[in-house]
Amino acid sequence: MAFDGIVIANIITELKAHFLGGRINKIAQPEKDALLLTIKGNQGQERLLLSANASLPFVYLTQKNKTSPMVAPNFCMLLRKHLNSARIISIKQPGLERVIQIEIEHLNELGDVCTKYLMVEIMGKHSNIIFCDDAMVIIDSIKHVPSSVSSVREVLPGRTYFIPQTQHKIDPLTADEDAFRTGIFSKPLPLAKAIYTTLTGISPLMANEICCRASVDGSAATSSFSDMEQLHIFKNFSRLINDIKEENFSPEMIYDNGKPTEFSALPLTVYANAEKETNPSISYILESYFEKREVYARIHQKSADLRKLVSNALERSRKKYDIQIKQLRDTEKREKYKIYGELIHTYGYNITPGAKSMTCLNYYTNEEITIPLDDSISPVENGKKYFARYDKLKRTYDALTVQTKETEEEILHLESIRTSLDIATDPSDLSQIKEELVTYGYAKRKSTNGKKRKETVASKPLHFVSSDGYDIYVGKNNFQNDALTFKFASGNDWWFHAKGMAGSHVIVKSKGEELPDRTFEEAGKLAAFYSKACNQDKVEIDYTEKKNVKKPNKSKPGFVVYYTNYSLVIAPDITGITQLPE
Repeated sequence: MAFDGIVIANIITELKAHFLGGRINKIAQPEKDALLLTIKGNQGQERLLLSANASLPFVYLTQKNKTSPMVAPNFCMLLRKHLNSARIISIKQPGLERVIQIEIEHLNELGDVCTKYLMVEIMGKHSNIIFCDDAMVIIDSIKHVPSSVSSVREVLPGRTYFIPQTQHKIDPLTADEDAFRTGIFSKPLPLAKAIYTTLTGISPLMANEICCRASVDGSAATSSFSDMEQLHIFKNFSRLINDIKEENFSPEMIYDNGKPTEFSALPLTVYANAEKETNPSISYILESYFEKREVYARIHQKSADLRKLVSNALERSRKKYDIQIKQLRDTEKREKYKIYGELIHTYGYNITPGAKSMTCLNYYTNEEITIPLDDSISPVENGKKYFARYDKLKRTYDALTVQTKETEEEILHLESIRTSLDIATDPSDLSQIKEELVTYGYAKRKSTNGKKRKETVASKPLHFVSSDGYDIYVGKNNFQNDALTFKFASGNDWWFHAKGMAGSHVIVKSKGEELPDRTFEEAGKLAAFYSKACNQDKVEIDYTEKKNVKKPNKSKPGFVVYYTNYSLVIAPDITGITQLPE
């Protein structure tokens, strides 16, 4: 994610087209660090959302309203006092800084025309929204920054506003060839890092983009480039800067297997082969990006307790399994003790009283063997002692064989739940997973009015359509996997699953037809992507007709067996596979 000076420049262009000369009709503060301005502009009434959130700062146009608190915060009340019905007379960006300066004209209590400035700083954890008078003295800000927090700049009422020095960086909008070369190629750094640490408003993403456009390695040291190569890099940088100056923006969003990963105001050749979404409006791209990212962030946050619970249960089960395996190895001596007992019973009459060992022929291997003896007891008692050891170890072996299998199944079950948490896209998915954890004793059901009530949830599997038009369904948790395979799928439908690991059941509705190879591949990709091995380069997938898949009695949800199947090895890349809304 790169909310850099270039994205800000694109936003400025869009805001000027919509709001220059417009009037502010409504001011709301839906969150402690966000403002929602309703403005009657050149294209009717629209909303502008400003966020100074430390982890997710942004600015964009939106059609959506947000619920405001019953009592408006002080900063919101102050802005309403000064800026209701105020007119926006200019929107600027100082250099290529991540700062938006909105100049506003309004009437004071005496009816005189006054000028105020709303400074919006999009600077990561230092983001802020600052309200200044015509002399750039701070009236108030959405975040107060005292000297105890920042020794560089106080942001408090009465202080003079200034943009903090960005480590003496060069303004890329005014940089000539000499400044570019001197500033970047004099630094003993990789080229890409030298670019974004030298130029204001250039993010690491755009630094790599400049390198990509120049067809050079951004990780190579600056000292390794010749004069001609330096000139070539500068020319590509200049073309990118000219696009900014001429407002030739082409906003786009980059996806990785359906998840938004980057956005940009300019085309990214560094992601030439990636799945992209383009739109003339940078606000559309930003709103779409942050909404989709917020969904993943919100679900991940809501599932934090469940993840911790599953992680702790997995850790306990794995420790228990390791102990059981160690104990199981110790029982490997049991057959040796059985043979000792049999040989003592066979040859014991030759043992001299008080002997500490006995050497005889092992008729199982036709080799001589020496057996340790307890000289304080008789040969018959020594034989009984070895048989007792054998019996004890055999009972231990039989019990541990069952226990290790149960623990192994428990680990697989917990891993499948953890995979389900990674796949979850909706609170109802989490409810279904929690119900499974409660059912199998990993969590306790919360009581309501003293009664423990089972939640009813309506979570649905993921639905895709193959390139050849066949419906593909992906279970998001174990309950859905069981329902898909044994209630929804018919006998001639095809079933896919990652081999020997936690993952979703994938069902392809065959319509009674023979599936094309491409549909098999796409279903295999989905089974790989929605599995524990989703980050591997290649995943082995088992697939068979649903009629070959069976569920053992009393087995945990999602657990199946099959004895007839085909296999394929495929990359977990679902780019291009159409997903339908749930």
